[in-house]
Amino acid sequence: MFGLFRKNKLVKIRSLNETTKHGVAATSLKELLKKGSKLLQVPLVGSHICLYEDGTELSEDYFRSLPDHAELVLLAMDESWSGFVCDIGRLLDTDRNSDLLIDAAKGLLTDERSPKRRKLLGELLLHLKDSSETENREDDEDWFQGIDVRFKTKSAYMKYNCESRIRGYMKEVDSYAQTIQKPKLKAEYKKTAESLVMQLKSDKYNGCYFNRTEKELNRLCTKDGWFSCQGAFDQDECISLHSINPYGNRESRIVFSTWNLDHRNLCPRIEKKRTVIPALVEALQNRKSRNINLDYFYKLLFTRENLKLVHIVCHKKSAHDLLCDKRNMYKWGKRK
Repeated sequence: MFGLFRKNKLVKIRSLNETTKHGVAATSLKELLKKGSKLLQVPLVGSHICLYEDGTELSEDYFRSLPDHAELVLLAMDESWSGFVCDIGRLLDTDRNSDLLIDAAKGLLTDERSPKRRKLLGELLLHLKDSSETENREDDEDWFQGIDVRFKTKSAYMKYNCESRIRGYMKEVDSYAQTIQKPKLKAEYKKTAESLVMQLKSDKYNGCYFNRTEKELNRLCTKDGWFSCQGAFDQDECISLHSINPYGNRESRIVFSTWNLDHRNLCPRIEKKRTVIPALVEALQNRKSRNINLDYFYKLLFTRENLKLVHIVCHKKSAHDLLCDKRNMYKWGKRK
């Protein structure tokens, strides 16, 4: 009898697969289920209602404690809701509605004044404007702005980008010869450097690392072009979960240039300027260049065995204070 005099509670309700919210007034959860099922065309049998925010399922007592205009989700028997994170998941999986999302984000960004919200909307727009499925210049001319016309595909340019970084490392090896004072030692060092160059040319300067068309074992990215930060030299993985797809759009391609191929070793981690090159010079003081284990130094300097791709935030420039393994610096047959 007292239920007849219960006050209507006004709530906003939606179904699982729709984002439009409807205002519904009800005095009980049972009444809300009936009205909502009819309005949203959800089968009444087995239906249930959850809070939009965190997915808590409503009971009659919980319903009575709700504030007006609470946001709810009406679910069929086999459906579930984990909170607003479900909407985020749908957003991440969206392809067909990406144009609508881009237009909506642009509209919000135009009127937004909060720096924090503008940054979030800007990041969303950057990742929504993804054209990573295109490969050729004529299909994504914006991506190729500022790139020499000889590059006809994204993969060709990214391969060149990696090659350029490895060439830069080789240039540092070459320039170190100027710091060596002893003529004989300098000559042996130059011979070793020439051998390293020959190996690099044979391996095409390991440009395969950035080329998404390469075999999985040879590249650092997915077949779609996504790169993941591998963490600082003293970490096993990136705690910030940095990732980027330079194949996606021009801005991401430019930002990717700030990512570093950081030198490390499986155990210990080794960096080239402070450790690897001086160790090579030290080895040449005791042996001829022909007795040096060139493959060991080559792997430390130029291959993914001792290279980690890291976001600029994870790139630590402090001294690593670690040494090369002297047991591997010479060829087996020449060691004492």
